[in-house]
Amino acid sequence: MMWKSSKLLRIPLLAIALGALILNGCTKKELETEKVLHIRTVAQIKGLDPIMSNDLYSSNEAGRVYEGLLQFHYLKRPYELIPQLAESMPTVSADGLSYTFKIKKGVLFQDNECFPNGKGRELKAQDFVYSIMRLADPKLQSLGWWLLDGKIIGLNEWRKKYENAPAVNYADIIDGLKATDDYTLEFKLQKPFPQFLYALAMPFTYVVPKEAVEKYGPEFMNHPVGTGPFVTGKFTQTNKIVYTKNPNYREEFYPSEGDPTDKENGYLEAAGKRIPFVDKIEVNVIIENQPAWLSFLKGDIDGSGIPKEYFAEVMADGKLADKYKKLMIEDQKIIGLDVTYIAFNMEDSLFKNNLKLRQAMASAYDNNKMNKLFYNGLAVPAQSIIPPDIAGHKVGYKNPYMQYDLVLAKKLLAEAGYPGGKGLPPISYYVTASTDGRQMAEAFRDMMKDIGVTINALTVPWTELQNLVTKRQAPMFGMAWGADYPDAENFYNILFGPNKAPGSNGSNFDDKKFNELFQKASLLQDSPERTQQYEELYVYVAEQVPWIFGFHRVSYSLSHGWLKNDKYHEFSAGMSKYLDIDLAKKAEIKSNWK
Repeated sequence: MMWKSSKLLRIPLLAIALGALILNGCTKKELETEKVLHIRTVAQIKGLDPIMSNDLYSSNEAGRVYEGLLQFHYLKRPYELIPQLAESMPTVSADGLSYTFKIKKGVLFQDNECFPNGKGRELKAQDFVYSIMRLADPKLQSLGWWLLDGKIIGLNEWRKKYENAPAVNYADIIDGLKATDDYTLEFKLQKPFPQFLYALAMPFTYVVPKEAVEKYGPEFMNHPVGTGPFVTGKFTQTNKIVYTKNPNYREEFYPSEGDPTDKENGYLEAAGKRIPFVDKIEVNVIIENQPAWLSFLKGDIDGSGIPKEYFAEVMADGKLADKYKKLMIEDQKIIGLDVTYIAFNMEDSLFKNNLKLRQAMASAYDNNKMNKLFYNGLAVPAQSIIPPDIAGHKVGYKNPYMQYDLVLAKKLLAEAGYPGGKGLPPISYYVTASTDGRQMAEAFRDMMKDIGVTINALTVPWTELQNLVTKRQAPMFGMAWGADYPDAENFYNILFGPNKAPGSNGSNFDDKKFNELFQKASLLQDSPERTQQYEELYVYVAEQVPWIFGFHRVSYSLSHGWLKNDKYHEFSAGMSKYLDIDLAKKAEIKSNWK
């Protein structure tokens, strides 16, 4: 689900002095009285319907308004699931096929005119039944159906029943999805699905009220109504989304325990306090990095990446340089559970049955050069799909087609039927429309030119890139995948044949051997046997080259000293409720910038 733009989030710096920027950008202001969290996002989103939240940016926005049964603990590592709208973790049958949840009582949907007198009603277990049926509804073409496809007894049959019907009936009974009373929800699975609880923490399964869907119809995605900590008005496609604190949000509290170092790092100072902390969130869509960096330096954005041109200066010997510390800027190292990639559309006749061509192009990709140019040399070159620190990553494995070998690349290209590139048509390669996206595409184009492959580098907005991939119209495209949950199954899902676009498998890879091996492994609980099977898949995928594998990203982020509780979280949807702004500290820091 977590599609990401593969462009860098490291911010290029304008060639003028930092001191001048601070002097000109930060004049003394009156003490602010409203806590406003200022966030930058790099892409516009389609809207705010959970079942359409198939990328990082949409998921983060949906998570401010909507909630699910479960969530990840904010502080604990390794990541741990805890209840959100569920009263407690579920009761699970001995065979692992039945899950029973108790729903929290007294939870209210946000006030909205879809309800009588505009007052939000209480959440009931039936709302989850309705919301998951929406995910399966063939008329809605949810981008998250792949998550539960074939998992819940009767759900696929219900979906198939209405594929060619003029309308669906949400009053139908589904044997594996029932509300047995107002606060009890039961799931029955067709087969073991060890990752089922992770699925219930993903935005695709967040709960929505039937009243809002029926009132707004096709416009529902622009009229979000959830149970979450923040509310927003009608969504419109602009460069700013504003959320305000939900006045009817239930009593929820900041965690009182975490990792051993959380206390000394200040992440437990808010322990036991009621959330959310901020009064408002302003999400600014700033696609280009230069204006975003300027906004950060002026204090108009609370956090930023590090400029790649100035990385050595900012992070001197791996530590934040003193001159930045004096500005009360803090740093945090981020090791992401992600992978960047350049995908081949396997439904394109050029790539579908030509493994040699794919291997040739991968062999001509200089990942060391790309790492230095765009990732400050920090990223881990990917040899296959699974990031380090997830079981299934085969330590020490070297992909024979990802070692930058032009001799091998030219040999494979000739074996593919295109010696020196003769007879090979130009290939369209799509990336996001930004300076970094364009520069990455141009670097890739130049690498392919070295073996006689002509690349047409095309830049499009993020939403258009998603649309091209979903409709299987992009021959090649640059993308990244961030984990929805810490399990290799989540990564292999995006190469599983039945998940082809519009599902998560945007490259439309559909390999019989891979499908069979993956289905077998995915039924196993976490065990040495499953890890071994995942490692076999790791090698098989690497050498089938459905992608040119990019990087597992490692980076540093900066934040102003007034931003509190900002511990990096891989599964960021819904986590803004834990962030806080120290207004007194903000005034003090800004006054010292003069």
